[in-house]
Amino acid sequence: MVIETRTPEETFAVGERIGRNACPGQIYTLVGDLGVGKTVFTQGVAAGLGIHEPISSPTFTIIQEYESGRMPFYHFDVYRIGDIEEMEEIGYDDYFFGRGICLIEWANLIEEILPKDLIQVTIEKDLKQGFDYRRITIMETGGDKGAEKK
Repeated sequence: MVIETRTPEETFAVGERIGRNACPGQIYTLVGDLGVGKTVFTQGVAAGLGIHEPISSPTFTIIQEYESGRMPFYHFDVYRIGDIEEMEEIGYDDYFFGRGICLIEWANLIEEILPKDLIQVTIEKDLKQGFDYRRITIMETGGDKGAEKK
């Protein structure tokens, strides 16, 4: 699915819809250049989960946990991860396979530890379309689901 937005409020609303429809155990990967709107999108996801506290990117803490919504929300920013051992030290699998949802910014940096079943979100700018234009691509990966149908 591809969604185009033209304002930060529209980008927030896309995240909010995802948060409202999210289910426990889902993992969302979020990839996009600096300044593309990942934090605005994440704030929308949190709002959709019923989380009303301030949401900021956990760039230096790697993970921020929010428990005040309808389910736990685990927000990762792995931009500063030096190697996968750092993810193991924080116990990433407890979050990935926990009772809440995970949203992982810069997930392309830890691809080797990501589960096969996840939802990939990519946010891109196109300045020819305008300063606030965003192209948001949302794609579910299915692991071996296709093989089950054969």
